[in-house]
Order: sequence, then structure tokens, then C-alpha cells
Amino acid sequence: MFTVIAYDTSDDRLRKTLARTLEGVGRRVQGSVFEAYLDSARYIRLRERLMALTDGREDVSVRCYRLCGPCEARTQELGVGPEFGAPAYFLF
Repeated sequence: MFTVIAYDTSDDRLRKTLARTLEGVGRRVQGSVFEAYLDSARYIRLRERLMALTDGREDVSVRCYRLCGPCEARTQELGVGPEFGAPAYFLF
């Protein structure tokens, strides 16, 4: 499923850790916004990792948006950017 993950934190070290974590699963489309195609198992693992990184902290917000096929089809990208399509397969 197409997933958009966005985060905000004032902690530079945590920001770098979140970025590295998300770079491992998707592509960066803005400074703190990533897009990824994740099946349910990979999404759950990512969510658990993000929860472990942010648990109990008041200086961070992470938002995950899971878009169904019809919703993804209605997304619009304005400007120039690299193509990003669903992978032909998932690696585990």
C-alpha cells in the first residue's frame, strides 16, 4: 500500500535517525516527508521501529498516511521530480 510518512522534531540527532530509518524503506520527497510502498507486515515493522524511537518524547511528531489504490490514483504531484511507482516485488 502506498504510504506517506512525515515527521517533525527539534532534536537534530533524532531527525537524522528518523531520516536514516525511512530512507531504508522509501524515498524522500521533501525534507521530512517520505513515500513508500509497504505491505502490511513491513508497515507494522516500520511503525514499531518509529514508535520505539519516539516513545515518550514530547518534541516529535510522526504521521503515517496509508492510501488505498483509488486514493493514490487521485494524488497529484506538481513540479518536477523523479518517477516513483510501486515495486514489482517486495524484499523481506
